[in-house]
Formats: sequence, C-alpha cells, structure tokens
Amino acid sequence: MRVDLFDYELPEELIAQTPLEDRADSRLMVVDPVNERIEHARFRDIGRFLRPGDVLVLNNSKVLRARLYGTKADTGARVECLLVRPVHDAENEWLALARPAKRLRPGTVIQFDDGRVTAEVTATADEGMRVLRFHLDEPMEAFLERAGEVPLPPYIREPLKDQDRYQTVYAQQPGSIAAPTAGLHFTEQLLDEVRAMGVQVHFVTLHVGIGTFRPVKVERVEEHHMHSEWYEVSPQTASAVNQAKAEGRRVIAVGTTALRTLEAAGASGELRSGSGETDLFVYPGYRFRIVDALITNFHLPKSTLMMLVAALMGIDFTKRAYETAVRERYRFFSFGDAMFITRRAEVAVP
Repeated sequence: MRVDLFDYELPEELIAQTPLEDRADSRLMVVDPVNERIEHARFRDIGRFLRPGDVLVLNNSKVLRARLYGTKADTGARVECLLVRPVHDAENEWLALARPAKRLRPGTVIQFDDGRVTAEVTATADEGMRVLRFHLDEPMEAFLERAGEVPLPPYIREPLKDQDRYQTVYAQQPGSIAAPTAGLHFTEQLLDEVRAMGVQVHFVTLHVGIGTFRPVKVERVEEHHMHSEWYEVSPQTASAVNQAKAEGRRVIAVGTTALRTLEAAGASGELRSGSGETDLFVYPGYRFRIVDALITNFHLPKSTLMMLVAALMGIDFTKRAYETAVRERYRFFSFGDAMFITRRAEVAVP
C-alpha cells in the first residue's frame, strides 16, 4: 500500500495557530462512511450524535513541560532538549532529542535553570537521540514545571498565551510530550451533559511519544514501524467496555491514542486491564475488535494518524471528507476542528 495514497492538499492558512476561546465552540464534521454521509455541526452539540449506553473512552495523559533550554558546561553554548521518555529502571535518566546533537557526545554536561540542575549525556540512542542523566535535588516533575516549556508541534508558530490550553480538562497522569488533541474540545460542562444523558465516561492512559508524530519515510505503508508508547487500562474501564461489547452498545474512542490503547489491550477481543507498551500501527486492512466510533481532529497528510482514520472509513471516503473540510474551511491539526466517525464493518484494501 503506497504512502502517497494518504496525501492531500492543505492551504497553510487552515492550520489552526491558536485555540478558540471556548473549547466546545469548534466545528464538528460528522461522518457516516456506511451511508457516505457528511454532516456539519458544532462540538458543543456532540450529544446529538451519542446514545444512552455509549461508552466514551478518553486518554487522561498530561503533557509534560518537556522542552528545556540549557548551556554546555564547558563552552556555554546554547542547547535545546526535548525529553521524549524516561529510561526504564534508571532514576532521572531520559531519552531526549537535542540540538545541536552532534556536539553532545557522551560525557558532555548540560546546565539548566541557571546552573541549579545539570544533566550528563551518558549515551547515544536511535534516531539521533541522547540519554541524559539528571542531577537534581527535587522530583523531576517539579523541575520541569518550573523550568520547562510545553512542547508545541512545529506547525504551530504562535506563542501559547495559556499553557493549560494545550491540556485536556481531565488530564491527570503526567507523561506525554504532545496532547491527545481530540480531547481538547471537551469542557467539564460538556462532559457532565453527556453523562447526564446516559453516556458512560471512562479513561485510559497512553503517554504520547515521538512515534505518533514521526514522519513516514518509507514508500510502502507496511514498511513503517511505530515507536512504542506506554499505556494503562484500569479494571473499571475494562469492565465497562467489555460489558458494553457484550450488550451491543457502542465503544467510542476520543482520539487516536485512546483507540490504539483499546485495540492494543483488546487484541483478544476482550479488553484487559493493566499496563504495557504498544507499537500498534492501524492502517486500512486492520480488523477492529473494540472500537465502534472515533472522535478525532484532522491530521497531517501521509501521517500514521490519517492512515488510522482511513482504516475506519476507507481511503476514498477519507479523502472525500478531507476535501470537504478544506472546501468548507475547517481548521486543521492540534487546535483545529473535530470529526466524529462511525466505522464501517469492513474497509476495502487497495
């Protein structure tokens, strides 16, 4: 399957640079691939498209202030680091993307926070990353909250006035380097409204890593490999989802990260509680076992996220929906508008 099947033309002015004042005021494209229907609404009206008994599953991961600026201890040269994930079984060690990477050899010491915190480069890793061992007298999260910045995607060039606008209102578990952006549209009031109509709201955790946003550099979809990301499913969420499946009620994932978590932990057809790593890559031909519908944003051309959407509703109809979004001047990407997609039972593979 060719990667260029997932390409489309996007005018740059449609890339949303700032969040709307009201989260729920974003537009909502409602897509029915079975009947090939497209409807336009506002996200605050999402309840019109939900049913009592639906199970809505959201990713409660919280974005770390993972972008750090420091200097080399020996030369004073400026260094920029993006912490990607902690190293397992090693206290205060992190995998990081760093610039200028070539000058950060093992043994290099970087100073942060006016020299109060230092990190030593202990090793090089795949794809140009470095392993940093931090020396500090406080919890890592406290240091990041004080000295770090929220790492916005590179296509957002406007400074973010309120850093909390790149967090969902239900973010609880720190660990992501990017927001699960489909959830940015929800307010506490809107969640209360859908609960009141009989929709069950549950949470999973998947810490969004660099793999979600890495460009696909191969020509064939099947040759691309996803980076692993850590996830957790609670017993309460697993029980609610499994009961819904047994009773024929819908399970709706809010965001591609929630979908991948549910499908990874539900590979047997039954959602299992617990934690683990997943490198699940969903593209046309994938057989869904748990998820019946998806709330998501509009994604970059030729991205793994657009491939996931096409697995739900087919490549041709995905392109038609995206062409409609461009024509109707929807806002794209992280701070953009949303889609609500009910999936087809089977999607043809080219």
